[in-house]
Amino acid sequence: MNNLTLLLVGFVGGLLAGVSPCVLPVLPVVLVGSAAARSADTPADTEGAANTAKSRASRWRPVAIVAGLTVSFALITLFGTLLLAALHLPSSLLRWIGLVALVLVGVAMLVPQVEQFLDRLFAKIPQRQVSTKGAGLLGGFVLGLALGAVFVPCAGPVLAAIAVAGATGTIGTETVLLTVAFAVGVAIPLLAVALAGERITARVRGFQRHQRLLRGAAGALIIALAVALTFDLPSVIQRHVPDYTRSIADPLQAKVRVPSAAGTGSLRTCQEAAFNGSSEGLADCGRAPEFTGINTWLGGSPIRMADQRGKVVLVDFWAYSCINCQRALPHVQAWWKRYEQSGLRVVGVHTPEYAFEHDTGNIAAGAAKLGLTFPIAVDNDYGTWKAYQNVAWPADYLVDATGTIRHVSLGEGAYDRTEGYIRDLLTAANPGVVLPPPAGLPDNTPTDRQRTPESYLGAAKQQNYGGSGEYTAGTRTFADAGAPAPNTFRLSGTWTVGDESLTAGDGARIILNYRAREVYLNVGGSGTLTTDDDGRTRTIPVSGPPDIRTVASHPDSHDGVVGIAVSPGLSIYSFTFG
Repeated sequence: MNNLTLLLVGFVGGLLAGVSPCVLPVLPVVLVGSAAARSADTPADTEGAANTAKSRASRWRPVAIVAGLTVSFALITLFGTLLLAALHLPSSLLRWIGLVALVLVGVAMLVPQVEQFLDRLFAKIPQRQVSTKGAGLLGGFVLGLALGAVFVPCAGPVLAAIAVAGATGTIGTETVLLTVAFAVGVAIPLLAVALAGERITARVRGFQRHQRLLRGAAGALIIALAVALTFDLPSVIQRHVPDYTRSIADPLQAKVRVPSAAGTGSLRTCQEAAFNGSSEGLADCGRAPEFTGINTWLGGSPIRMADQRGKVVLVDFWAYSCINCQRALPHVQAWWKRYEQSGLRVVGVHTPEYAFEHDTGNIAAGAAKLGLTFPIAVDNDYGTWKAYQNVAWPADYLVDATGTIRHVSLGEGAYDRTEGYIRDLLTAANPGVVLPPPAGLPDNTPTDRQRTPESYLGAAKQQNYGGSGEYTAGTRTFADAGAPAPNTFRLSGTWTVGDESLTAGDGARIILNYRAREVYLNVGGSGTLTTDDDGRTRTIPVSGPPDIRTVASHPDSHDGVVGIAVSPGLSIYSFTFG
């Protein structure tokens, strides 16, 4: 993707994020923050040039608010994770700083004595009139900085690319360009709202007569936003507002990959082709990176890519509790057994999706359950994932005998094609080789495009909760009854909500409205699941580390509701579908 296209995609992605339901919580603060400044700076009696200059400064306050928001949001998204990790600080620290700053700004607008105290703190700044009173630019910029630390736009493909690049340290020129374009796109609708607030108070005399009241109301609203964000209350509203930007945003997914500082454009091109379904034939996708940052090796001694010259290598990225991986891995294992003697080397790179997937014992148990016998690299720190710029589970990178990546496959399916490429590369590496017949395993990749998407159950990633009340970390009793809306779930009984999972207490039950042929629940611990799927009841014993269990199964794709009683102590992580 050239830089002009990258800027355009980033800008459109930001513009959509700026008008999406996810910005609703900050819009009132942007609006009244600008309005309160105008009311404070419009004196009943003109006092000469000083007031005129002050009034002019207030006209720029909407720009200052939006500038502060976009600057802090962009910097935190790009560098926040790396900075906090380098300083060994909690990942939520910047968000808490933003919340405290919002409260401080709100209190200053409510209490004149606090305004005066903060005024004295800013006394050494040359532009004396610029203070947290909101009379000038600095007050607006500070408010914007605080909002940017807590601003969470919908994580579409553009923002996902920026966030992953920032979290994994692969920040290059393209990432910066994408971030700048995204920030400008977000800023435009927010600036329109801010300017509207400034213009309203400039035209309505009633606001000028009630300056103190308006500033107090603005301060109270800012404090209320901080409290609501602390308890994640805006997400309750967002879950019930349809994403009216999706029809435009989805096509961007095909245009955006994670930019890389390494600059291996040919590999990224092959990944884009694989994602778009246009990966046909063998290609030159660049040199295969070395296995990097591996914590340990299972099933053999450490392997170096540089030592594999003359062999064809299949690098398979997987996670043991990923249902998509579990459907794909029998094909990988069959190729390993069938073609090992003909010069094929298979290396499974296990990169965790959940915290429990960091445990080497769990990985070994998962591999044994799936019958995997090829070497497995435990990539807990994402070293090899980053080296390959990988973006999905499962993912296959087929490397020829010279060390060049010739084919990339992301996700499930097209196994016959991949096996054909393996056979082509083996024959090219050893023209006289006699290969066994193809494995010919059935392809069980789901084909129903309408099936329910994967549903994470932890508070940090869930998007499909269809019940009432808060869905934040902590222990509480849920009392939802009846079937939820399609593709959502509800809870009843006592649950402990964690970042990645739900842990059952007394009377714990989860109800899911789904469309799929099969429904899988990722669950760990010791106990039982009692399922009621369209009137069919069965009990499923659970023991050991988290893994998937089938909780509903039908011959064909099916619209249904499954209720699951979860015995106390079990932890559930996600629903996946087949």
